[in-house]
Amino acid sequence: MVSVDLPPGLPDTTGETRHRFTVMRPTGGEEPRVGDDGLPPGPRWPAILQTVALLRFRHRFHPWLARRYGDRFTVRLVPGGQPLVLFTRPEDVREVFAADPAVFHAGRANGILGPIMGQHSLLLQDGAEHQRARKLLMPAFNGQALHGYRALVRDIARAEVDDWSDGDELATLDRTNAVTLEVILRVVFGVTDERRLAALRPRVNATVDVSPAVLLGWSYPVLQRFGLWRRTVQTQHELDRLLFAEVRERRDAADLDQRADVLSRLVRASREAELEGRTADVLGDTELRDQLITLLLAGHETTASALAWALWELGRDEDLLARSTAAARAGTEDDRDVEADAWLEAVVKESMRLHPIIPIVNRTLVEPATINGLDLAAGVTVGPSIVVSHARSEAFDDPAAFRPDRFVGTNPAPNTWIPFGGGVRRCIGAGFSLMEGVEVLRAVLATYDVEAVGPDRPKVRNITSVPRDGARVRLRRR
Repeated sequence: MVSVDLPPGLPDTTGETRHRFTVMRPTGGEEPRVGDDGLPPGPRWPAILQTVALLRFRHRFHPWLARRYGDRFTVRLVPGGQPLVLFTRPEDVREVFAADPAVFHAGRANGILGPIMGQHSLLLQDGAEHQRARKLLMPAFNGQALHGYRALVRDIARAEVDDWSDGDELATLDRTNAVTLEVILRVVFGVTDERRLAALRPRVNATVDVSPAVLLGWSYPVLQRFGLWRRTVQTQHELDRLLFAEVRERRDAADLDQRADVLSRLVRASREAELEGRTADVLGDTELRDQLITLLLAGHETTASALAWALWELGRDEDLLARSTAAARAGTEDDRDVEADAWLEAVVKESMRLHPIIPIVNRTLVEPATINGLDLAAGVTVGPSIVVSHARSEAFDDPAAFRPDRFVGTNPAPNTWIPFGGGVRRCIGAGFSLMEGVEVLRAVLATYDVEAVGPDRPKVRNITSVPRDGARVRLRRR
């Protein structure tokens, strides 16, 4: 339960939240029932069992499916028993990413996220709406913008590390989550009021820290009156009040033109569009809220989990740790060491490869389509299995080993390393995530050596994967 009280004076957004949960509920009724003819093989279990296996046990289920059924396989999901066809070969992945987005709808495939992210979310839009939203958001994540964010990310990471002590044993996931949340709240939202930050932090964490059962519950509204589903809905009501308050206050901020956070950039862009008569580019409060919560949830725990795994893996290998600490101490803020930055970025990339945070990149066909000779009907959802793609020995020598040098001076073959998706739907925050990863690793490793404490393995939290035991390490100050 969230224990921090809401600050006074927040708007009543009950109607907005209820409306979102009503209109964004996954129903499974939009697509025609698709038969088995022409689909790749897959288990014959009831759809509910396949869904639970896919959501809850993905790290074992995906490899088992590949071993049993080959490079392409089908699972059936609730609601409605609709087919999901998964691909693992790079030539198939290439065709999915390069396909016509007017036919391969990513937004529809991500519908399970609708009650949280909302109908205007970049992840849930398709066609012209998606192109418009992406165009509005991209300037906030280009190279110049990332350069401006770097100093704030560095300061937040250093402030976190300053609270650590020699000999501490840490669950690194807890600490990297704290850092990435603070980065998102300050860089994306631009929140500076400590009372509002204190209210936002636990409600964001409560939104992220949900089980797959909560996601399944969106399709069955009656569950929202009970237990963990009721608590999740209540958290969303409270989080909406905080987010809408921030949006509405930002519109009237006296220093709006001087602010560099993403929310302020979007408010300025919307104001300019209104003045110039471009009504299609004017952003309402609900659309701003939906895009902000998307950026927050997509960019918070994903980067945190990759960083936690990276520190834990470095703590298991003295040679890799030595090379990484040397890189962390190379160069200065004003004179960056390009090779050192490249190594630290390679550590983050290898963590994302060996420990995939998101398991699948989905697209739903709105018309019949062919993928590398496989004819598929409208209504089928398709997607590369990131879990299997990242573990293919044809793409990565000794794929079970943690080897950042795979990413130094070279890149993996196309469509084999896909943590950010691909094609026109590639994650717009990819550069931000890697920049943030480098700065956090630099802040930690410039001060401490890390030693992994015990084994760890992935577990599923909402749609992401995280270290089950928090990727625990022991600190040794240098």
